[in-house]
Amino acid sequence: MSDKPWQSRIPQLLIHLVFVLFSLACILPLISVLSVSFSNEVDILKNGYSLWPRKFDLTAYTYVLYRPIQLLSAFKISIIVSVAGTACAVLFMAGIAYALSRHDYKFKNSLSFYVFFTMLFNGGLVPTYILISNYLHLKNTIWVLILPYLAVPWFILLLRSFMQKIPYHIIESCMIDGASEFRIFFQIVLPLAKPGLATVALFTMLQYWNDWWLSLLYIEDEHLVPLQYMLYRMMNNISFLTSSTNMMPASMKNVVLPSESARMAMAILAAGPMLAVFPFFQKYFVRGLTVGAVKG
Repeated sequence: MSDKPWQSRIPQLLIHLVFVLFSLACILPLISVLSVSFSNEVDILKNGYSLWPRKFDLTAYTYVLYRPIQLLSAFKISIIVSVAGTACAVLFMAGIAYALSRHDYKFKNSLSFYVFFTMLFNGGLVPTYILISNYLHLKNTIWVLILPYLAVPWFILLLRSFMQKIPYHIIESCMIDGASEFRIFFQIVLPLAKPGLATVALFTMLQYWNDWWLSLLYIEDEHLVPLQYMLYRMMNNISFLTSSTNMMPASMKNVVLPSESARMAMAILAAGPMLAVFPFFQKYFVRGLTVGAVKG
């Protein structure tokens, strides 16, 4: 037999090898983070990171889970904000994008310029803080964690480009049959734009889930602290205690706080839910991002 069939498989094998190496490059950092979170802090300081804990230690998780009720409350707030915020934001941005995608909308150009302008300029931190705190009175409410990210200009333009791919004669046929704009939007446009909506929903959920900045500015009530801000405060406390050892009692000066291991344990707790959610969006992700990114 000729060697030609085997030789013809070489390019395919090389492609598979590249993707295997790329997959390992993506998985190994996650394994390293998980390993460090279960490692002994002294061992980390002496020997550095490893893909397997040299000394198995749960001190980091003991520190992070020291107040489980507070942690569960933070998880609850993050889940509520992420789910409710994503649903409201996607619906709101899809409505704006649908209006911008319609060539028969009279204010299409003006609204497009307004959306694009906000990508380049904003009111600044101080005016935004005064508006939210003194005029809208949203400080120390759960709405302050949702409303600021309700409309992201880049996502609106992404959805607009995707919706422009929907043939207009479908919408026109529905209008001839007597369908209202709301019925066309909810029963025709949204189902056809599902890949784009799923892509924007994933990015929006990541934005809500990872946000700690709004909590730092506007939340003082301990019952409204989300997970990311709680972990941020824990890390600041560890950094402060580590840098001020000269102020500690003599009996505590030899105590090694779980700085690196606690940081990785927090990363696992924060990233875990999103790693579970991502597979549900994966089948829509590539199509929605590539089709929606094409300029209409």
